[in-house]
Amino acid sequence: MPARDFKRTDRVSAELRRELGSLVHAAVRDHGLPSVSVSDVEVTRDLDWATVWITALRPEDSKEAMSALKDMAKEFRRELSKGSRMRRVPELRFKYDESVDLGERVERLLRESGDIPEPGGEASGTDEAEDGK
Repeated sequence: MPARDFKRTDRVSAELRRELGSLVHAAVRDHGLPSVSVSDVEVTRDLDWATVWITALRPEDSKEAMSALKDMAKEFRRELSKGSRMRRVPELRFKYDESVDLGERVERLLRESGDIPEPGGEASGTDEAEDGK
């Protein structure tokens, strides 16, 4: 019998990421929350817990959004159980994903140091090279 190249937790994570993405988007729209999105979902091996990683469009508003999402976790779980094929929906833990913020900070520091050009800066450099011909 061939070995499986996928794990059940991966399939459950992918399904939860799709479904929670829609639910979180609707919650942001309906409750006037700061703009956030689901970046990843990690499910424990026993499928009891799912860690939902959230990113925010504006990091300064992330605490407000995270607080609201944590309060709505039971409601999200109930909605998932209604529309999901899973027998048992894991309990949801929301955590803020700082990787995007850290990446933007590193990029800003590199630009300030002059190690990488500003966006659009390369185009002006090629125009100067063409003018010099």
